[in-house]
Amino acid sequence: MSNTLARAYRGKRVVLIASQFHPSIGRALVRGATTVLSRAGVSRVRVRLLWVPGAFELPVIAARVARSRPQPHAVIALGALVRGDTPQYEVLAHAVANGLTRVAVETGVPVTFGVIVATTLAQAKARAGGSMGNRGAEAAEAALEVMRLTGV
Repeated sequence: MSNTLARAYRGKRVVLIASQFHPSIGRALVRGATTVLSRAGVSRVRVRLLWVPGAFELPVIAARVARSRPQPHAVIALGALVRGDTPQYEVLAHAVANGLTRVAVETGVPVTFGVIVATTLAQAKARAGGSMGNRGAEAAEAALEVMRLTGV
């Protein structure tokens, strides 16, 4: 990232909200996101990390954070939903995605979706810093791009 672009993100406030339900995956997603933000020039002291029990709690905390003062420049939601023996993960995935979208639209704060929705735990791990990249890093990159596009 160029120095000019990195300077554009200095002083920005970003909140990471991470699900504790799959702790090793959550930690890997947080590492990916913080690495991207740091490389972009976002100071670590301007990045706030909040842990929530599970993915279902991400939208309510995102809404609270997005309406707080001072308002963050972006919110990055992180977590993993893994299929079990019931279709519950599909219901949760839709609820979380819709809830986070609603927060972004209603508050104007960029909210990005760093939630892995996977069929197996192995797939989730592969997308949390494994062979398929890091969804947390991707969500942070998306947040930076949305901030740039919206002039936040």
